[in-house]
Amino acid sequence: MLKTMIAGLALGTAALVIAGPAAAQNAKPLQVAGSSTVLPYAQIVAENFGEIYPDFPTPIVESGGSGAGLKQFCSGIGADTLSVANSSRPISESEKKTCTDNGVTDIQEVKFGYDGIVFATDAAGPDWKLTPAFVFKAMAAKTVAEGKVVDNAAKTWKDVDASLPAWPINAYIPGEKHGTREVFETKLLDTGCKATGAFDAFKASGMDDKAATAQCHQVRKDGTIVDIDGDYTETLARIDANKQGVGVFGLAFYEQNQDKLKVATVNDIVPSVETISTGTYPVSRPLFFYVKKAHIGVAPGLKEYGDFFLSEQMIGPEGPLAQYGLVPAPDAERDAYRADFDGGKTM
Repeated sequence: MLKTMIAGLALGTAALVIAGPAAAQNAKPLQVAGSSTVLPYAQIVAENFGEIYPDFPTPIVESGGSGAGLKQFCSGIGADTLSVANSSRPISESEKKTCTDNGVTDIQEVKFGYDGIVFATDAAGPDWKLTPAFVFKAMAAKTVAEGKVVDNAAKTWKDVDASLPAWPINAYIPGEKHGTREVFETKLLDTGCKATGAFDAFKASGMDDKAATAQCHQVRKDGTIVDIDGDYTETLARIDANKQGVGVFGLAFYEQNQDKLKVATVNDIVPSVETISTGTYPVSRPLFFYVKKAHIGVAPGLKEYGDFFLSEQMIGPEGPLAQYGLVPAPDAERDAYRADFDGGKTM
């Protein structure tokens, strides 16, 4: 797994000057922070950028969440402010206002692909039709029975719904440190929790909204649900060893292993680049990074970093981000990302 690089940006206002290669070598690195989902993708880009562009220091990439990253980003221009904020959602109107109030008036919103996960089983197994409610009822630590909150007692998928196979519940899901865990929680567990009435039942038991949401995210600890913190090859190995297991994969990895895996539909939608990029497939969302245009040309390596992030070798179907789980956008959309960034398009 990638190590998290931690340091700070020491770009003072006086230091914001155009830097040539010699100056760039002595410059402080770009500071990038924000979404934990985008974190591993940005780390991959930063590490490769550091190798390919030795004249610039390797960017420092930190997490903290989309909101925290955008708060730092919008705090002003120059010293102690981010040049790039990563986000797993679009910037909000209130965040834009904060940026404007603090002099951050030219922001480049850069979409670079999609977060999307699929459920798959051994290729020889039966067809699967899942819903967020089915996933929640199979995997949640606590569910609702006869209006009461109870420990999850489902043993087979058929216990969850008669339409599902009578396989024992064994699932291999993204670990809590994995970049796709958040989309798993928000698009499946949250949605399924509300659809089954569990969220309301948790609140009725005395929990506030925050505690009820946290409970929705709790998965079983009885050995049926296994967190996978490694890459998808580990999940594939688990499926190979347990032919009745259900695994969660990135779309690109599944597509490269269709001879070994059979994909499930979610809400009757087959996952594909098209259904994910259009938002039709429910377990997906676009991913972004935001660039402070006032820093381009003065923060050493910022423009080059943005160009490199959007390069085909990074966000294309054969690139390392797709190998880690990014769903690449269609060809024309990727071209549009690059054209907008190169043209300096702002919000």
